[in-house]
Amino acid sequence: MAPTPVNHQVRLAKRPEGAATREHWQFTTEPVGEPADGGVLVKTLSLSLDPAMRGWLNDAKSYIAPVEIGAVMRAGGIGRVIASKNPDFAVGDTVYGTLGVQEYMLVPKEEIKRSGLAKIDLRAGTIHQWLNVLGMPGMTGYFGLMDVGQPKAGETVVISGAAGAVGQTVGQLARIKGCRVVGIAGGQAKCDWVVKELGFDACIDYKAGAAAVRDGLKAHCPKGVDIYFDNVGGEILDAVLARLARKARVIICGAISQYNNANSMPAAGPRNYLSLLVNRARMEGIVVFDYADRFPIAVAELAGYLKDGRMKSKEDVVVGLDTFPEALNRLFSGENFGKLVLQVAEA
Repeated sequence: MAPTPVNHQVRLAKRPEGAATREHWQFTTEPVGEPADGGVLVKTLSLSLDPAMRGWLNDAKSYIAPVEIGAVMRAGGIGRVIASKNPDFAVGDTVYGTLGVQEYMLVPKEEIKRSGLAKIDLRAGTIHQWLNVLGMPGMTGYFGLMDVGQPKAGETVVISGAAGAVGQTVGQLARIKGCRVVGIAGGQAKCDWVVKELGFDACIDYKAGAAAVRDGLKAHCPKGVDIYFDNVGGEILDAVLARLARKARVIICGAISQYNNANSMPAAGPRNYLSLLVNRARMEGIVVFDYADRFPIAVAELAGYLKDGRMKSKEDVVVGLDTFPEALNRLFSGENFGKLVLQVAEA
């Protein structure tokens, strides 16, 4: 008789004030159970590490409930079905879902829909591409740009966090739609990559000096910014607000510069918000879960761009469940280059 596999898990031990470090996590083990009628057992292959995960650790009202103390950390991921008592899933199926930061996920029948468990087609993209362009970052970028931004050919689109998971999709999609694209990223290597590899028209290195973003926007957006896709908030958001064109659209996707503030220190709000009034512009938030019923439409379109070479997908892969605390913080130090993925097991 084969030994019962053991599930290694990462649980939230206490809520962080500022950055979450190893002391905020508890590493636990438990036996892997068998699925009941209608359930499935999934072995985790790779997990998506996203800036939003830091917000889920705060005991505050948001678009999703916070992770509870003692609970397995929430994370989307790709896995393989290794046991099934559900006719919709067969052993060997590759699936996407909210698997959590753990090696195995036992999904009861009543949790399948809530966890978003769905089969994916690896002919459309690799496992890591399904966590990037074809996954939540890609869906966020697609619906944020297309539904909220409503791009028109010839418009100027500016994207912060341009070399990150969402930013790379937004920029390439905007170029495909005929827009002029200016990225903002940290470091010359990232700026060179989005221009030379992804086809952005220009990229501003925000690390190049205190006035780099302001001067870069003036140089690269002489007629103003028609669409700003904001992933970072803070001073960069203020700098772009000062350069808005008439009827501009500002898409608020995230505020990575603010997520590690102490809980007693709220996120810095925009000082230049009156630019919205002067330029008859609008600012709107994007939460990707609102578009779940339309994901297949976006996946089909983006997979086509990947296949014909009009879109590229770059992932930064960290290996090993035990590296999770340090890997997550790479997002906030700017160390990651591309979509950050935690590989838990070989495919």
